[in-house]
Order: sequence, then C-alpha cells, then structure tokens
Amino acid sequence: MGLKGRDFLSVADLEAGELLLLLEEASSFKQSLREGNLRRSLQGKLVALIFQKPSTRTRVSFEAAVHHLGGHPIPLLASDLQLGRGETIADTGRVLSRYVQAITLRTFAQREVEELAEAAEVPVINALTDLEHPCQILADLLTVKEHFGELRGLSLTYLGDGNNVANSLALGCALAGMSYTAACPPGHDPDAAVLAHARALGGEESVRVVEDPREAVSGAQVLYTDVWTSMGQEEDPVKLRKMRPYQINRKLLDAASPEVVVLHCLPAHRGEEITDEAIDGPRSLVWEQAENRVHAQAALLHLLVGE
Repeated sequence: MGLKGRDFLSVADLEAGELLLLLEEASSFKQSLREGNLRRSLQGKLVALIFQKPSTRTRVSFEAAVHHLGGHPIPLLASDLQLGRGETIADTGRVLSRYVQAITLRTFAQREVEELAEAAEVPVINALTDLEHPCQILADLLTVKEHFGELRGLSLTYLGDGNNVANSLALGCALAGMSYTAACPPGHDPDAAVLAHARALGGEESVRVVEDPREAVSGAQVLYTDVWTSMGQEEDPVKLRKMRPYQINRKLLDAASPEVVVLHCLPAHRGEEITDEAIDGPRSLVWEQAENRVHAQAALLHLLVGE
C-alpha cells in the first residue's frame, strides 16, 4: 500500500486499507503536534494552493499543515494567476509542476481538477469541487473514529441538501464499513452516480436515501448537516422551506441513538440547518472536526509527497 506520488481527487481514489492508513497517520501527526515532535517530511518542498472559491478552513488548515511538516505553502487566488486571462487549467498544471511538489485546487467543476491532474507531473489534491469534498471527509472520519474508537458498523445520517459533502460522505462511509443514510427533500438527493459507486464499495444495503428525517435518524450514531445553499448558489426561498424539516435540533437528536454525536463541516447558518443548541451542545463534535482538517491534510500531504 503506497500513496506516494498519487493524486487525491475523490474519496473513491482510496481503497479501504489506504483510508485506514491515512486516519492512523493523521492520529499520529496530531499526537506529535501536541508533543512538539513533528516529522518535517516536507522540508524544502513547495505546495501550491489554488483557490477559485473563498475559503476559511480549507485554506488555513492546508497552510498550517504544510508549515507543520516543514514545507512552504504558496496560496494563489484565481486572480493571481493567468487563469483569469484565459490560460487553461492544463497549462497551469504543466507550469506549476516545474515549481512545486504538490498542487491543491478548490474550484467549481470536478472536470477542472481532473484536467489539472492529467496535465500536472506532481500530486494534485481536490480541495473542493461542486461534486466532491474529499479532504473534509478525511477529517470527519477521523473525528468519528476518535470518539467511538472504530468506524465499522456505525450508522451516519446526513440531513439536508445532497451536495458535494453528502456525495463524499457516501463514499467515505462505504469504504469505512459504515451505514450511510441521506435524508433529503425530493429533488435534492446526492449524485446518483456517486451513490451507485458507494453501493458498489459498501454493499447495496449500506447506502440509503429517504425523505422522512425522523426515519433517517432512527438508530444513527452520527448526524451530519451542511448549509442548505451551497457556495455560488443564490438563496431560494422555496428550497429553504422544503429544507426546514431537516434541521438538526433537539427533536431529531432525541429520535436518534442515545450515543448520537453531531457534525457540521462549517460554515454554519445557525437557525437554518442546525440550532445553536445542537452545534454548541454536549453532543457536538463540530469544533474537533474543524481542528482535524489540519491533521488529516497533514497526513495526506505526508503520504503523497513527504520524505
């Protein structure tokens, strides 16, 4: 098993054993960081961080991870590059490969990160597209594993809009041996092709999509949500009304497993997809989840390009 030199564009790029390896490496890095005893495996290496969408957690956690590993991050907005004047993603990848040892891209279409990877000669990491958010899911699974001690056999329910996070969660849960349920209003399911891939990985019964949120949360140990209006979309009052029954609140928490925990990838629209009581309460692992972005991405970078 080796990830060295590979791209990470989708959770489905991993095998189950590789996912476990990443999570173990993330736990090791987290412990080492707290002890002040880090492996500087990116010493002398440069990592380009391209952002075509705004970012808080992804940008800061990637920069921090590169620094902690002894490397140097180069954050780049689209306006900083010739992308803004029509240079292709592929040509950008060909050039940056001569300067840096890895490239991350936060963009819109999944095809753009795929084109970058096809052209680049160094590992390319998907830092978010409209289809997937694979780095987020590494942090999510690390958080759940830390809390419960294992992943296999757990049940996770995602509530709300079937977006990129919902897609990547389906794949991540399937690889980890978890049951995954998406509770979404009609017309807002996760991507059908991604769900089919997840079922192929984890088994037909491991992935469900239901309309009734109370049915979806029954027996779930993990409840997960995200904003109802994704980045780049205009707020739709009709959509928001359809989403209201899927809010994580005390009623849905009480209908889940007694050991239930709450996750949210942030930013949160408090009072919409989640209540203050849920995100700030004793069942919330949201802030540990946000911290774990650094540790999961440090593990990823170490295994892809580290010495």
